[in-house]
Amino acid sequence: MDQLTALEAGFLEAEDSDGHVSLAIGGLAILEGPVPDHQSLISTLGPRILACPRFAQRLRSHLFDFAAPEWVADSAFDVAQHMRRISVPAPGGEQELFDLIAQVMSWRLDRSRPLWELWIIEGLSDNRWALLIKVHHCIADGVAMAHMFAGLSDDGLGDSFAGRARTPATPEFPALPPTAGTDPLGWVGEWWRTSAAVARTARDAAGLAAGLLRAAPSSLNGPMSSLRRYSAARVSLEDVREVCRVFDVTINDVALAALTESYRASLIRHGEQPRPDSLRTLVPVSMRRPDAADKVDNRVSLMLPYLPVDEDNPVRRLRSVHARLNKTKATGQPRAGNALISAADHIPFSLTAWAVRLLTRLPQHAVATLATNIPGPSRPLRILGCTVTGVMPIPPIAMQLRTGVAILSYADDLYFGILADFDAAHDVGELARGVERAVARLVARSKKPRPIRDHHGLSLVVSA
Repeated sequence: MDQLTALEAGFLEAEDSDGHVSLAIGGLAILEGPVPDHQSLISTLGPRILACPRFAQRLRSHLFDFAAPEWVADSAFDVAQHMRRISVPAPGGEQELFDLIAQVMSWRLDRSRPLWELWIIEGLSDNRWALLIKVHHCIADGVAMAHMFAGLSDDGLGDSFAGRARTPATPEFPALPPTAGTDPLGWVGEWWRTSAAVARTARDAAGLAAGLLRAAPSSLNGPMSSLRRYSAARVSLEDVREVCRVFDVTINDVALAALTESYRASLIRHGEQPRPDSLRTLVPVSMRRPDAADKVDNRVSLMLPYLPVDEDNPVRRLRSVHARLNKTKATGQPRAGNALISAADHIPFSLTAWAVRLLTRLPQHAVATLATNIPGPSRPLRILGCTVTGVMPIPPIAMQLRTGVAILSYADDLYFGILADFDAAHDVGELARGVERAVARLVARSKKPRPIRDHHGLSLVVSA
């Protein structure tokens, strides 16, 4: 049996707990040229999609949650029923496209069928069209989604992600100590090291759980409607790398610092004073190893840092983000999250299903938003002979998180996709523009002359 993990089944429970939530993730590709005819789309993209067997399977649940839901072949499967064609209203600009994306992502996928859709979008200005792939989160995480997109390209995966995959720095849930043969001292030493690892992980997990009980209410979390808004930002990867070089930070640091500045401006627009605890953020951490890059599943842990939304200086904010993420990693949150997720798979499913069902129905005021960073294809893709000029990620929102942000690198750019509740986030477009302005400010600061001292102690001015 091909059963869902506890994490994957948890995504279904989170969706069931709120009738206003659709827990699908998405990716939007913008392509140059006229739209190919529908038969070509089906005959070409269909086999590429079905290279993943999961896309021809549906869910089967068990009575009383006796076991986890499992994937079974859909005897009535027809790939054409999952490939939809739609057109944006005139004039076919960015806003018309974003409004359509928000509408499509608000619709729930039908669980009696395979949980994915591919939308061919016509009517875009400047001789363009788009592809939207929508997949339930119980099938795949963001990294797997990025690989699926690359798999739709004419060249397949190839070396699209060359040099991008990293082995996770956090270990799996500690294993029981192996026997040490006839060496009792070796066995005791092995047992002691493993016991210490288990104790450390348990301590970190307790700290993670305690943090989830600490309320930090703001307008960013609360009940949601069934309608969505979507917007996206695009910045140069070369500019981001220059900021990284000057300030000795990572791309993720720059992305989260820019997002923090934009959220700060949003809180102020809503009449709220940004506080140190206003922006606790759910940051998924990929546990996917390079040899599992092409596996369609979910392999994530999490961090819950407080982003410094109270800081008004962009450079100090960037350095604070860098320090906080390093501290969060050092305190073991990713390891603890991974341990909890792994341990849940060894508990009877009826118990974990009941616990998740209860927890997802409780109001939560500890986390304000979601921000996930996904490495995308490092070179431009072509689909059916058309160049993909941009790829925009679409995160899910649930558990009273009224906004979510997915960050994806593609070729020479970094994209921020923001999905938000329709009623609670009227300024989602301004959130996206705020990210672009924040990156521009950091780029400007990285080029600003900075004072240094020579070996005589004299102050010199050099360009950054």
